[in-house]
Amino acid sequence: MTKIAITGACGKMGRVIAGIINGRNDCEVIAGIDLCGTQYAEFPVVTKVFDLPEKPDVIIDFSHPSALPDLLSYGKMNNVPLVLATTGYTDEERAQITAASAQIPVFFTFNMSLGINLLVELARKATQILGGQFDIEIVEKHHNLKKDAPSGTAIMIGEAINEELHNSKHFVYDRHNVRKERGKDEIGMHAIRGGTIVGDHDIIFAGHDEVITLSHSAQSKEVFAVGSVNAAVFLAGKPAGLYAMSDLIKES
Repeated sequence: MTKIAITGACGKMGRVIAGIINGRNDCEVIAGIDLCGTQYAEFPVVTKVFDLPEKPDVIIDFSHPSALPDLLSYGKMNNVPLVLATTGYTDEERAQITAASAQIPVFFTFNMSLGINLLVELARKATQILGGQFDIEIVEKHHNLKKDAPSGTAIMIGEAINEELHNSKHFVYDRHNVRKERGKDEIGMHAIRGGTIVGDHDIIFAGHDEVITLSHSAQSKEVFAVGSVNAAVFLAGKPAGLYAMSDLIKES
């Protein structure tokens, strides 16, 4: 039985994760961490990770990048694995995550959906075949409450594509103030915010007289919650290292 603590326990994702864990028999929630500190289930909710009443086997974080320093500190001090599912990390914060993974197991991905991670692999394959001849644009759509843009998932997709192209491209986020033709060394990034869109991602390969589009649409937040719980169960007992969805898939 994997004992899990949830950071951001009182938020929408935290509550969904708690509900999913409640329906499983291979893990349990022993505590939540949230600034509001409001208990809504049988497990206690504390305001700081250092106030946890007992040591969890894994911590799942679906909160805010500002929680990262304390999580990394607690994880390293107590040898507790971390599942980091928050978006909006800076390059510096991502470097801190990588550094911490030398001491503890860290599961980090921009998107916990199995389908999105399959989309990334399909994008890699398409890039191997089409990348040199087709322009590549990434369009992501999310609800009007999402603060970061482009989404972490769009960045993950773009970086995977660029790796296949030997990092020869650069991201372009804004074209309205530059009047010139599209460069061949660009990957376009476009963010749409509106309504209650959970998360849509399109990868457009535009060539001469033909267009190929790879798409993924999340219908509910539950797909991300399920992925994070699967990651937590997978991570328990693992040696130090930086893990991603591809590692979980290989072990399945």
